Amino acid sequence: MRRLFEPIDNAGLVVFRMLFGFLLFAETLGAILTGWVYRNLIEPEYTFPHIGFDWLQLPGWAVYAHFIAMSVLGLMVMAGYRYRLALGSFTILWTAAYLMQKVSYNNHYYLLLLVCIIMWWLPANRYASWDAKRNPTTKSTTMPRWCAVVMVLQIAIVYLFAVVSKLYPAWLDGSYIDLMLSAPNRTVFVKGVFDQHWFHLFLAWSGLAFDLLIVPALLWRRTRTIAFVAALVFHLFNAIVLQIGIFPFFALAFVLFFYPPENIRRWFLREKIRPETNCTLSSDLSAIYFFIPFFVLQLALPVRHYFIEGDVLWTEEGHRLSWRMMLRQKQAYSHYKVVDRKTGAIVPYRLEDHLTPKQIGFVSFKPDGIWQMAQYIKEHFARQNKDVAVYVTAMVSVNGGPFLPFVDSSVDLAHADWNYFGHSSWLLPEGQR
Repeated sequence: MRRLFEPIDNAGLVVFRMLFGFLLFAETLGAILTGWVYRNLIEPEYTFPHIGFDWLQLPGWAVYAHFIAMSVLGLMVMAGYRYRLALGSFTILWTAAYLMQKVSYNNHYYLLLLVCIIMWWLPANRYASWDAKRNPTTKSTTMPRWCAVVMVLQIAIVYLFAVVSKLYPAWLDGSYIDLMLSAPNRTVFVKGVFDQHWFHLFLAWSGLAFDLLIVPALLWRRTRTIAFVAALVFHLFNAIVLQIGIFPFFALAFVLFFYPPENIRRWFLREKIRPETNCTLSSDLSAIYFFIPFFVLQLALPVRHYFIEGDVLWTEEGHRLSWRMMLRQKQAYSHYKVVDRKTGAIVPYRLEDHLTPKQIGFVSFKPDGIWQMAQYIKEHFARQNKDVAVYVTAMVSVNGGPFLPFVDSSVDLAHADWNYFGHSSWLLPEGQR
């Protein structure tokens, strides 16, 4: 415990705050400028929010205001201006944005939320910030060691479960990489390399090795710089080829907590100082009491699918919040049959008239999407004073495999229950395919 509260130079945390604030700004403003906000939160008739959060369906102007406010708050975090108020407000708004839709779900949205929560606890505004300038008594060049430890632990959890999730045949034999890299619009040279099986195996096993070794290699002084170069190559490759937003740059920013903070100060802050020998936060145990259950929960969520019937690659139950990143491709098609419960007549309903093409895919292979679509159809006809049943026939293929039935088509999903913590009985598990 004394080691955790030992004061160390806070340069790594200060520089991370600046990069983090900029990434918050870039992510939220970029979502508007690239049309992501319009395509996912304004254009759709229904955005498929997380179950229980349908009240987060906002009008277009409110969505734009929401994201503009987050971009401004990101700049405030970057500058360290009213840091905790700005970051706390951003965290609330980002949580709402995270819950608004699932069709374009990305793991880095979840990671961003977790790091926002962590950073709120850390004294990242005590140096090189407007807060320290406005109130010099709060200025400090140190922080407790646990501030760096929690950041290292957070990224270690991400990489740990990225390794665990890759230990399945389609990753290990390179077949999933083959599917992921197949794109008709690539140049002849790139396509020639990307079509080679040896290259698929190289990417699969090097990716597995990277996730397994990167944190230990960064922690060991002798391999730290080699590990940083490997991380730079790995994440820049992902940024260019896979186009996964800010995540590669976000992950690279964590390297700041592995290098000696004195080096970080010399490289980035360019100010030679003698850090204080005491730390005003050393007696504050409340953060430690918060982070123990915080990390225990993060260790529990990724393994919950082992306790749910069926293969998570097929059922998707327990997939989210588990760091199961870029692991499978699914193809699917579905048919929704709507029946008037009073007359028994089939009621016409075309998904194409109500959903975007991406949403149609979502309601064909995502179990919560299928269930929510059935509920939405039921509510649609309830407004017309009709009580309907909804039966779904969905055929799904995983990683180029055969199309197999995904849902029990005899079950009325409009009146079926959603199982929040286990297997939904109307979803056909792997053994019944």
